[in-house]
Amino acid sequence: MAGPIHAQINGKSRAFASEPETSLLFALREGLGLTGTKYGCGEGQCGACTILLNGVPRRSCQLSVSDAAGKSIVTIEGFEHNGQLHPVQQAFLDQGAFQCAYCTSGMIVSSVALLQKNPNPSTTEIVQALQGNICRCGTHPRIVAAVEQAARAMHRSTPQGTGPKGSGQ
Repeated sequence: MAGPIHAQINGKSRAFASEPETSLLFALREGLGLTGTKYGCGEGQCGACTILLNGVPRRSCQLSVSDAAGKSIVTIEGFEHNGQLHPVQQAFLDQGAFQCAYCTSGMIVSSVALLQKNPNPSTTEIVQALQGNICRCGTHPRIVAAVEQAARAMHRSTPQGTGPKGSGQ
């Protein structure tokens, strides 16, 4: 086994004690106990395993630990701050934007990434940003409503609407 691979995970310097080609998804879940990121299809098609890698939504099942070396990773666990849910997480709760909740973490991660880039997306832009995340329960209308609610809440909570609060940027 090679030496540990270091990365910033949810704002903290962490090391993976696993083989460099180990799936990042499994290293996060099994090695670091960050189980909010889900294994869905294992092929990068469903979006359940979505994380932010240097601020960009990526499918962790398609990345190796070595792909994350020296980079910033944010998982669903990284959005809460001082006991406060991220506005996107809160909006998902408020809107009941989940049933089985298996897709929820990936949907939230993708939604946060969208709002970091575009703090006032149209409904069409939200749908496009989430097209790589599959929800088999049929809650897409509530998910879109949650992202719209979060965008409004984030806009209200920033000075003069300068951008998203709690975006990790």
